[in-house]
Amino acid sequence: MAAKNTSSAARKARIEEMRRAERSRERRNRILVIGASVVIVAGLVVGGTVLIRSQADNDSDSSSTASDAKGKGKFTTDADGVKTWSTKLTQNHVTKSVTYPMTPPVGGDHNPVWQNCNGDVYDKAIKNENAVHSLEHGAVWVTYNDKASEADVKALAAKVKKTPYTLMSPVEDQKDPIMLSAWGHQRTVTSATDPNVDKFFQKFVQGQQTPEPGAACTNGIS
Repeated sequence: MAAKNTSSAARKARIEEMRRAERSRERRNRILVIGASVVIVAGLVVGGTVLIRSQADNDSDSSSTASDAKGKGKFTTDADGVKTWSTKLTQNHVTKSVTYPMTPPVGGDHNPVWQNCNGDVYDKAIKNENAVHSLEHGAVWVTYNDKASEADVKALAAKVKKTPYTLMSPVEDQKDPIMLSAWGHQRTVTSATDPNVDKFFQKFVQGQQTPEPGAACTNGIS
């Protein structure tokens, strides 16, 4: 009988131990569930905040683009024939396209990445937003349309290739056959041999108008 009572007591003890272990597991599970819920809620809050900030950034991009499109300034022509933009040009970095109030653009909001401008010649159109960033670094941008002669295009390309902080590309919708642009400044030249080409280069390649003098003209977009 004593052996039977001992066995029964041992079994009860094992059952009670199993119950305690089960209760302990339940408590741990509840803690894990609560912890996971907190993490999920925190993640949703953070995600919502990021989404709101991202939307705000996009709205900012749109706003800056719209602001540039209004173009409150205008060109004034100096005695030497160089046109100067009358108001301060914005310098915000945006990832969307920008509608500029002049063609080619001479400044304003632009892409975070500049167009390579270490004497780079492009035979196809480049994005304004990248070229404007190059102007911010002190580059002169030589542009032409299909009315420019082949001889002038070749001669200008040769000059650009040997001049750091310059770049060249076609801009079909510009007003004149050959135009030169720097940050906030622009002029038309009659040909590659026009003495105003050298004058413009001498004054505006890394000139006083440069918002970011010495900034790179390599390791951008080519």
